[in-house]
Amino acid sequence: MSVLVYTEINKGRVKKASLECVNYAVKVAELTGSSVTAVVNNASAEQLEEIGKAGATKILSIKNDKMSADAMFISAAVEQAAKAENAKIIIFAFDIVGKAVAPRLAAKLKAGLVAGAVDFPTINGSSFEVKKNVFSGKATAVYSITSDLKVISLLPNSFPVKLGENKASVADFNADLSAIASKIVIKETRSNDVGGMIPLPEAELVVSAGRGLKGPENWKIVEDLASALGATTACSRPVADMHWRPHHEHVGQTGVAIRPNLYIAIGISGAIQHLAGVNGSKTIVVINNDKEAPFFKSADYGIVGDAFTIIPKFTEAVKKFKANQN
Repeated sequence: MSVLVYTEINKGRVKKASLECVNYAVKVAELTGSSVTAVVNNASAEQLEEIGKAGATKILSIKNDKMSADAMFISAAVEQAAKAENAKIIIFAFDIVGKAVAPRLAAKLKAGLVAGAVDFPTINGSSFEVKKNVFSGKATAVYSITSDLKVISLLPNSFPVKLGENKASVADFNADLSAIASKIVIKETRSNDVGGMIPLPEAELVVSAGRGLKGPENWKIVEDLASALGATTACSRPVADMHWRPHHEHVGQTGVAIRPNLYIAIGISGAIQHLAGVNGSKTIVVINNDKEAPFFKSADYGIVGDAFTIIPKFTEAVKKFKANQN
């Protein structure tokens, strides 16, 4: 019996959220007296080694280009791997892929599902309980999974990634995807991202801005600060809706939920829908010229003033600090 983890390669590296899931699976395996098996598609030797260092005992290596195209293919491949390994617990990241695949797989396997887990499970005999955030992050609920098979998706940035010296055995796995009919549509997209930015769900530093920036032409000061910090840029929903920034940068209840170590909010009032997606941040810094902005009530640090004056000075201070560190 094993704990099965779906791990994903993105832009030539193992996703941080996937490594978190392997770490999480190691703890679950200790609690259940089982081992950890990772499933990965089109991974290099270096990427396989990294998954092993995260704690996987065994890795099922798939080489199938179809798996990058559709949730149906990933679901079918993971289902076959779960049956081959007699896995009773299957773990995904609660990201775009995990949100699409985990519920589908749980339905096919008649498994209990907890989506967006934020803590290790508590296991007492037949009791298997998992915590997740509810009510837009204002409360925590404990879900008891009573089914034989269990599917858990883990909220990214809930745990730090820990790599050791463990080496996993690697076995080729041929998933039969021939029975799945689909049409593959390839779309090329352009992004206004600062080059090399970490995806929002995995970012530990995030600089976000709202309508207080007054227009897309003013976003350079946000990008300059993000570049100086090595942070990822984000925005509020109105900004994305007005097409000032791409929609994948929208953080909040209806956008991307994030849990960075540092979240800097510039010119964002702090509506409840926005807070719901960022209130897991370890430290929140709010910059707004309205001292009555609701966001200040949730901030660890607040600056009342004009962003167009503060941000360039903030950026220069960061650059000077880093220069002195070198």
